[in-house]
Amino acid sequence: MTRGSGGAETGSPETGSPETGSPGTGSPAVLDHLVYATPDLDRTLAEIAAPTGVRPVPGGSHPGRGTLPHSLKGMGGAPIHLLGLGGGAYFEIIGPDPEQPAPDGPRWFGIDALTGPRLVTWAVRVTGIAARVTAARARGYDPGTPVAMSRRTPDGGRLAWQLTPPGTGADLAPFLLDRGETPHPSGGALPVLPLVSLTASHPDPGAARAELAALGVRWPGEPVTAGPTGLTAVLEGRHGRVAFGRGAVAV
Repeated sequence: MTRGSGGAETGSPETGSPETGSPGTGSPAVLDHLVYATPDLDRTLAEIAAPTGVRPVPGGSHPGRGTLPHSLKGMGGAPIHLLGLGGGAYFEIIGPDPEQPAPDGPRWFGIDALTGPRLVTWAVRVTGIAARVTAARARGYDPGTPVAMSRRTPDGGRLAWQLTPPGTGADLAPFLLDRGETPHPSGGALPVLPLVSLTASHPDPGAARAELAALGVRWPGEPVTAGPTGLTAVLEGRHGRVAFGRGAVAV
């Protein structure tokens, strides 16, 4: 089993902060954030604000990746927009950046192939990312080689972390993220829409469970069901609950 190359940084249900098991790899993995990718940023931000009553806020700039979750003039690079999920996790919206040249290769998260917004992947926060990758490979799953990344925050600060290549929505395995000593984005003044539930389907639930086990990660929701590969997060909006999967729908 191998992870395909895809970026950005990502509870029992109801709390938004599940811990995930990590036998033999140090501290438990924790849900860090969910990634909602879109080919049309302005439209997607409006579609989120309408049913939830909250508009995602600028989270800073990813330089040079050819993506941004919304046009943030004067920032340069690739800005992102965020919502808090509670419990030290957040929801990230990302899409093409019309202000940047096209990247040399495909944009992360499979953005180039999207026809509409989709919850494509999730990230778990770990310590000792190199050791965890080694352990996963020994168990038969390669999450990819960790790389260093950083971004500027709206107040001029800098966040830095290491992560394995994010997925494109083709599987359910999360990417790993080690923030070291850098502050977590959820610690800022983010509007919070609590995470109510996170569900998933996969054509072979057993294979999905095997990948999670190799990573030392427990799925933070109801058992994975059989069906097309997909994630759905239900958030508590100002006007009621909203499900984010392929688009946003009030529930």
